[in-house]
Amino acid sequence: MQLGFVSAILPELSFEEVMILASEIGYDCVEVMCWPKGKVERRYAGVTHIDVADIDMKSVQSIIGNTGVAISALGYYPNPLSRDENEASSAVDHINQMISTAQSLGLDVNTFIGRDWTKSVEDNWPRFLETWSPNYKVC
Repeated sequence: MQLGFVSAILPELSFEEVMILASEIGYDCVEVMCWPKGKVERRYAGVTHIDVADIDMKSVQSIIGNTGVAISALGYYPNPLSRDENEASSAVDHINQMISTAQSLGLDVNTFIGRDWTKSVEDNWPRFLETWSPNYKVC
C-alpha cells in the first residue's frame, strides 16, 4: 500500500514544490490536480498543478525522478453531465485531454461521471451513455 494525498490541498504551491514536500514528509504518491487554467469556483476546484493543455512531459518526469514520489493519478472533478451544455462540453473536452496526457505518462485519471441534479439517477442514464461511450473504462 502507498500513502498519498491530493495536490488540491496545496493550491499555492507549484507541481515541483508539491512533489518535494511530499518527499520530505514521507509520502509515496500524489493525485495531481489538472483543472483547466481559470478562476476557482469552489474550494479545491480550479487547482492546476499540471496543465494538460500545455504540459512539459520531460519536466514532469524529471520532477518525479528527482523526488521519488509517484503520481497516483491525474485528477479533475467537474460535472460533465451538467444541465449547462457549455459547462458539460468544456468538462468532457478537458477530461479527454487529461486522458490523453495520462496515457502518455502511463497514468490513470480520477474524475466524476457527472449528473444532472434535476433528474433521477435512472433519468441520467441516457445522457451518461451518450457522454461516456464504450471507449472509456468506467469503474
